[in-house]
Amino acid sequence: MTEKKSIRMIFIKFISKKSEVILITLMLCCSLFNFTSCSSEKGNPERFRKGVFEIPAGNGYSKTIITRIDSLQIEEYDKIISISNDSVMGEKRIKHIDTLYIHWDNNFFYSLKMKSPKKKLDEDILYVQITKITDDSYDFSVKIGFSKYLTEGTLTKVE
Repeated sequence: MTEKKSIRMIFIKFISKKSEVILITLMLCCSLFNFTSCSSEKGNPERFRKGVFEIPAGNGYSKTIITRIDSLQIEEYDKIISISNDSVMGEKRIKHIDTLYIHWDNNFFYSLKMKSPKKKLDEDILYVQITKITDDSYDFSVKIGFSKYLTEGTLTKVE
């Protein structure tokens, strides 16, 4: 009976040691991934924390001009609405100016919260991850709140 217990104990110790090695290896891989996914040969990404930026026009929106001052981000853009009646097609542009609070977690992650939300969706926090940096721009991905909605874009520094 004691022989079975000792074999069982040896087996349990072996499994727990193997689990520790796997866990440590997994943690090192995750750390390495985080480090390499945010690396930049183009300089310090802090230069994107303040200034004037531009996001190219997208589906239903004109280009967006972004001004960052301290903990505020001001976005100016036109929402483009298609209008048609009988045989005439046209579009209407509605100017929007949104003010958001910006909070930087580090050089590659920040969150945005609408200062004065107009709709329920505007109350959700936007989580932004910088994925690639060039001389005057960066690529990013944005997640709205805890939803599965994810979108990507490029922001270019103008001033």
